[in-house]
Amino acid sequence: RLSLPRQTGLVAHQVLHVALRHAPRYLELQRQLGDVDLELFNICADAIVNSTLKHLSWLEVAPKAILLEELLFKIAGTSEDPTKALLEWDLERLYRMIDDRRVRASARRSGGREASNGKASGQVSRHESQNQTQSHRVDGPRALRTRSLGQYESRDLVPNEEASRPEAETERAREWRERIIRGHAGDGAHSMLRSLLADLPKVQTPWEQLLRTRLTRGLAQRRALSWSRPARSYIANQGRTRGGQRMPWEPGWSSNRAVARLAVMIDVSGSIDETLLTRFAQEIAAITRRHEARAVVIIGDFRVRKVVVFEPGLTDLDGVECHGGGGTDFSPLLEEADRWSPDIGVFLTDLEGPASYRPAFPVLWAVPKAQADADPPFGRLLVLD
Repeated sequence: RLSLPRQTGLVAHQVLHVALRHAPRYLELQRQLGDVDLELFNICADAIVNSTLKHLSWLEVAPKAILLEELLFKIAGTSEDPTKALLEWDLERLYRMIDDRRVRASARRSGGREASNGKASGQVSRHESQNQTQSHRVDGPRALRTRSLGQYESRDLVPNEEASRPEAETERAREWRERIIRGHAGDGAHSMLRSLLADLPKVQTPWEQLLRTRLTRGLAQRRALSWSRPARSYIANQGRTRGGQRMPWEPGWSSNRAVARLAVMIDVSGSIDETLLTRFAQEIAAITRRHEARAVVIIGDFRVRKVVVFEPGLTDLDGVECHGGGGTDFSPLLEEADRWSPDIGVFLTDLEGPASYRPAFPVLWAVPKAQADADPPFGRLLVLD
C-alpha cells in the first residue's frame, strides 16, 4: 500500500537499525545502568536514523517521523544543524540526556525488594524485572515530552537477550563498524554514512573478559623444577644410557603451589552500585570455580571489618554482608591480604583514599566508570561499566 519511495525509506530505516546495532546496544546499556526504558531508547534511535535519511531525495521517511534536530530543540532547547547534530550525538549520550525518570517515593522500598526476591528465586527474567522497575518510575518533563514527540514512531527495536552474548558483542561491533567505514569510503564525498560516524558501534572489550584474562594469568599454575622427583625421560631410561652407564640425576617439573590463591578486597566506604557489585561477585565466583582457587575476602574502609575465607571453587560473595561507612585507607586491607600470601588481588573501590602499603602480590584495582580517569597508586586499573 506504500509508495516505492516510502517502501525504500522503511527498509533503509530498519537496515540502519541493524547496521548501527541499536538493539544489542540497548542490552549493553541495560547491563551498565540496570534500568533502560525501551520506548525512550527506541525513540532516540529513530530520531538519529530519520535525520540521516531525511535529506535523501530517493526515499521518504514516515510523514510524522521524529528528527534528531527537532528532539534536541524541543527537549534541550538547542538549535543545531542536522549534520552537526549527527556528528556530535550518539545514541547512548542522547538517551542519557532524555531519561529523567524518577522512582516513585512509595515504591522505593517495595520495588527493590520485589526485584531482589525475583532474582534470587530465578523466577523473574531480566525484562520482567525491568518492567517491574519501570512500573515504579515516573517520567520527568524530558521523558514525558519525548514520548509525546515519538508517539507516531513504530516500536521496531526488539532486543533478543538470549541470543546476545557479551563476549561475542565486541567482535560483532567491530565487524559492523568496519562495514560502515568501508561503505563510507566507497560512497564518494557526499556519503550518507559520513553523518553517522558519531553513532558507529563502539568497540570495547567487556570488563568481564578483561577480569577473566588478568586473573587467569595470575592464578595459572606455574611449573617449577622439583629435585625430589626425576624427569620422565630419566624414568623411561631407568637412569642409564644405552651402554648401561648411569645417567646424572635429571630433576622433574611440578606445580609450584598446591592451590591458587586470590585475595578480594572490598572498600565498603565507597559508592559501589549494587547491580555492579552483583555482576562483580558472579565473575569472581566463576573464576575461582574454574581454577579451583581459594579466595580470601577482606572487607573494610579505614580498617578491616571482616575476613571470610572460601575453599577452592566455593566462593560466594553474594552471601557476604558488607557494612562500613567510615573513612577510607587501603593500607590495612592490603596488609591483611598480604598475610595470606595470595597470587593476585582484586580491590573493588572508588580509589578515593591513601595506600601507603604496597603488598608483594600484583593488585588489580576494579573501579566504577565514574573513576575511569583515576590514577591507581600501583598495579593496574580495571573499569567496571
